[in-house]
Amino acid sequence: MENCYDVLVIGGGMIGSAIAREMARYDLRIGVLEKNLDVCYETSGRNSAVVHGGFAYDTGSLKAKLCVEGNRMMGELAKELDFPFLRCGKVLVGNTDEDMETLKRTLAQGEKNGASGLELIDEKRLHELVPAVVGKFAMFSSQSGILDPFQYTIALAENACQNGVEYFFDSQVTEISRDEKGHYFLTTPQGVFQSRWVVNAAGLGCREISDMLGIPGYKVIGSKGDYIILDKRTGPLLPMPVYPVPSNTYMGIHVTNTIDGNVIIGPNAEQVSNFSYYGVPQENMDYLAESASALWPHIHKADYIRNYSGILPKWVDERGVIQDFKIEIQDELAPRAINLVGIESPGLTAAVPIARYAIGLMKEREELKENPDFNPVRKGIVRFESLDLEEKARMIEENPDYGEVVCRCEKVTKAEILQAIHNCLGVSTMAGIKYRTRSMMGRCQGGYCQMRLEQMLEEELGKRETEILYARQGSQILFGKVREEG
Repeated sequence: MENCYDVLVIGGGMIGSAIAREMARYDLRIGVLEKNLDVCYETSGRNSAVVHGGFAYDTGSLKAKLCVEGNRMMGELAKELDFPFLRCGKVLVGNTDEDMETLKRTLAQGEKNGASGLELIDEKRLHELVPAVVGKFAMFSSQSGILDPFQYTIALAENACQNGVEYFFDSQVTEISRDEKGHYFLTTPQGVFQSRWVVNAAGLGCREISDMLGIPGYKVIGSKGDYIILDKRTGPLLPMPVYPVPSNTYMGIHVTNTIDGNVIIGPNAEQVSNFSYYGVPQENMDYLAESASALWPHIHKADYIRNYSGILPKWVDERGVIQDFKIEIQDELAPRAINLVGIESPGLTAAVPIARYAIGLMKEREELKENPDFNPVRKGIVRFESLDLEEKARMIEENPDYGEVVCRCEKVTKAEILQAIHNCLGVSTMAGIKYRTRSMMGRCQGGYCQMRLEQMLEEELGKRETEILYARQGSQILFGKVREEG
């Protein structure tokens, strides 16, 4: 059988790609089945992009353990995989005696979890760190940080691909069966794939895949969070994420700086059953702005450039209580199937430790031979705008396409966009180019560059105008010519 693998990973988001990349360290034929047309269209690209310290999770939980591990290794991962990461710190801001008691408990829990760099600070120190914040005191987490979730997910996937992992997009798994030898057969719109091992890293679809594997009983709810993105001119007022004092189950509406200089407001938390609706109602935007202004009173509609939302898959018990990460192999029900359920926050921070934990379960059942050719290093697209004048001149001399700016807001050059179009994963959507270069992410949100990008995709890939998709099947940019040329 042509589509025959040692391991098939269902889901190519941040967790699935981290697992695929870590499995590529071993002598295995690995495939990734992703239902979307890229690796970061759902939860992986729709979040706050904060690298958490590990203090907010129950001591002894996988969330706590793997978050602390992920935080510690993030700097080295950023160097290996060439994605932007900033360990800028984070503050949890309080005003009342009750707030102070909660922060003391949070700090104590963080220390038990192994989180480092935690301290309670007074109003003077708080305003030295974040002058524009409103609050009387805070817990400061110096080891928290921010990254670009698109770039991180893409980096994991590209490094996996460079090490032999095969990605199949538009390949939603609709049926799973197993023969008498224990081999799995996964049915997708692209055909049937066979594998000895299966990994359920389906994120929002984890319950359905778990059921298909023969491991029923999990209840997964969607927690939808809405966000507002502010213009970069607000960025200098926010050097680090600012959070309210957390509740037992929710970190609250916060204000977060981004790796590229914008500010994002949110999220709220709304339980939803529709895992594919990402609309943001006006009343939710008003609520976000009002709530966050109590912490950071610099939110003005004139600075809004976009909104977005994300949905977290939360595993809950029969009482609706949110549970820990579930990473398991149930040999009696689904041998050689690694089942991941409820991988929500802090999944971004913990992605690689989650992958290594999952592989550890596999190693308990099968000896894995190391891949001597595995290369952990991946080089991303150079951001031309970040270079100094001398470097820019040198690159333009070597490649004149660096001298042509296509996206004016983010100052993205033709050379960068061409590299994105010819990415090793074969992604060819407008959103795929956007996430790899930041084109269409600036103040005008593509008003200037969108049609130029569409034209470049046509020319470079030899496609008709009606074949260029924005992000998903059915999202054509153009449906034909207004009139035929004479």
